[in-house]
Order: sequence, then structure tokens, then C-alpha cells
Amino acid sequence: MNQFQQFALEQVTQPVEQARGLPNEHYTDPGLHEAEKQHVFFDNWMALCFGKDVPEPGDAMPIEALGQPLFVLRGRDGVIRVFQNVCRHRGMILVEKKKRLSGVVRCPYHSWCYDHSGALHTTPHVGGPGYNTHEAIDRASLGLIEIRSHVWQDIVFVNMSGAAPSFTDYAASLIERWSEFEQPVWFGGEDSAFELDAATNWKLAVENYCESYHLPWVHPGLNSYSRLEDHYNIIEPGRFSGQGTLVYRPMLSETGEKFDDFDGLGEKWATGAEYAALYPNVLLGVHRDQTFAIILVPTGLERTLERVAIYYASPGMQDASMADMRRRNADLWKGVFEEDIFVVEGMQKGRHAMKFDGGRFSPVMDGPTHAFHHWVASQFKRAP
Repeated sequence: MNQFQQFALEQVTQPVEQARGLPNEHYTDPGLHEAEKQHVFFDNWMALCFGKDVPEPGDAMPIEALGQPLFVLRGRDGVIRVFQNVCRHRGMILVEKKKRLSGVVRCPYHSWCYDHSGALHTTPHVGGPGYNTHEAIDRASLGLIEIRSHVWQDIVFVNMSGAAPSFTDYAASLIERWSEFEQPVWFGGEDSAFELDAATNWKLAVENYCESYHLPWVHPGLNSYSRLEDHYNIIEPGRFSGQGTLVYRPMLSETGEKFDDFDGLGEKWATGAEYAALYPNVLLGVHRDQTFAIILVPTGLERTLERVAIYYASPGMQDASMADMRRRNADLWKGVFEEDIFVVEGMQKGRHAMKFDGGRFSPVMDGPTHAFHHWVASQFKRAP
């Protein structure tokens, strides 16, 4: 970083009363976007996809993570693993589309084959026609390159650099905060997943999600029963931030049916719900009867795909009899999240204003957003 950039980040990491937001360049500069890939995403635990994307043993799905070709595989042992999506021979892409593997992972180029743990299984004709071994080819050292991964609440996280602390240490404070929800979750099915595409840098989606300050003006319907004054800030420096509400109301059907509650929840969750951004790129919500996750996928410097999945507290909520309620619930959340699109897109346009200085924070209302800015800035400040 040059001296000007260092000075700007020093301003970001000041106490919220004096701090400025991240400079425009962090939303508009291709060079900083490339640096961000390493310092913000690859050096930390980034959300990659959902376990429900590969539900059965043998299911494999290719995914590009900020330019890195990967694939996710649920092995025959039920364990989800993430590998570089390239053959160790000549670097050919192995999995071109989502599919269920009937056997090994086979390279379509020279037919080198790998088992579901990534071990190199066969190398046909590697020693010449009819000779499938060669002393120079050590299969034991030529397995697929596995990317460090962890599955929590059906979200598949990866640490690309391999240098981050364990995920359970990285997310320990949020896991502890929501310890009552450390129980199985059940994906609602295709009617409980949707995607939103926004012309914005991914960070603005995090910033908007963190705070409740905008509710009266952007979400008037939600604010009519979950008012601004019913919310509180959540800040865990260096890990996550967000907001909670004291007046969550479970959905009821026309006949009074409701989704099952999670087992053993404390009194707090009778009417409470919380929404937190686990840095860098997953937005989470927990309620007595459902959870959701939004994985933010940066598809460009100024473009973000939001992948949303809703989960329930019991397998019975997956039944066809609950389909109408699940659809209504998904439509409700989709409507809320769509209301935010014009805001994050408007802020992205605003980041091209050459004299905008990062903005200021409300010391009372913007603490969670400032905490996220502080974290991003700290990732650059500690970079070599």
C-alpha cells in the first residue's frame, strides 16, 4: 500500500465516533479487488456453497471461487470435501457440470482417475501402451489438491490459503452465541431457495444487512411490526456483526398451523431473532422456527450474486403438506431482500463520486457496519 492508502485505512480503524468508511477504491478499483481476494477471502474462512447443493453420496458440483476452479464432492462416506478442479497430470478441468458420479472422478483428457477422497487411483498407459504405472509417477503424492473446508449449519466454508485458525476457533464466538441452534437443520427444498443479482460490490450487501437503521424507510412493511426501536446491535470485533429484534412473530397458516420450533430454546427466542454477517461473505438469520443463510458471491468488482437458502427445525417441515407455507415464507423473505437492492446499487453508484470520502457513521446506529469496515481494513493493514 502507498502512504495515502495507509492513511485512509487508519481513518477507517478509528473509533466509530471519528471513523470514516472505506475509501471509494475498495469498491471500484480492480487492483484492490484483486488484493482483496487474497487478504479478505483466501486468508480467511469464506462461504463457498451449501451442503444441500450436493445432497447424496457421489454428488459433485463445480464452482468458481473468485477465479479459482474448485469442485465440491460428497463422498461415499457422506463427507463433503472440496478439491481443486484440475487433474494433476496436465491441469485439465475434471468436473464440467453438476452430476452424480457413478464411480471415480475421471479426467476426460487422459483418463487419470481419482477416488472420492482425492487419491489417484489409476493412470492408464502412463508408462506406454498397456503399461499403467511408471516408476517416476508416484500415485501416492499425486492425489487431488484438497482445499481446507468445514461444514457448519449446512454452509460449506473454505480456507484457500490454509493459514487461518480452525473454523471452530474462527467462528467460536458466534457458535457460542447461537449454541441453542447447534442441532440439525432441514432444507425446505427448491421452494426455499432463490438467488438475487445486484449491481454492487459485495461489501455493500454486508454493510446494509448489518444494521437496522434503514428499516423505517426501506422496509416499511417489516417496520410496521418490528420497529426500529425493537432492534439492537450485535458486534463481535474481528468476527461478526449484525442486529437483533425483540418482536419476531412466527408465520401462521390460514388455519393456524405454524412451523415447528427448534428443541430446547431459551425464553429469549420466544419473540427474539438475530441477524449477523459472519465475515467475510455469509449473512445469517436465526429464529425459533427457521434459519436462513445468504452466501454473497462476488461475480465481479461491481456485481454480487446472493444465494439464499431457508432451513427448518424438523424433517416434517419438508413434507408436501407444508409446501404452501414454505412458498409463502420464501416469498416474504425474498420481498424483504429485494427491497434492499436499490439501496446497495445506489451506494455502488455513489462510490464513483470522486469527492466522497467514505462517509461517516452514526455512533449509535452504525456500530455493526463500522465493525465490518474495521475488519476489512485490518486485513489489508496486516498484509505483507
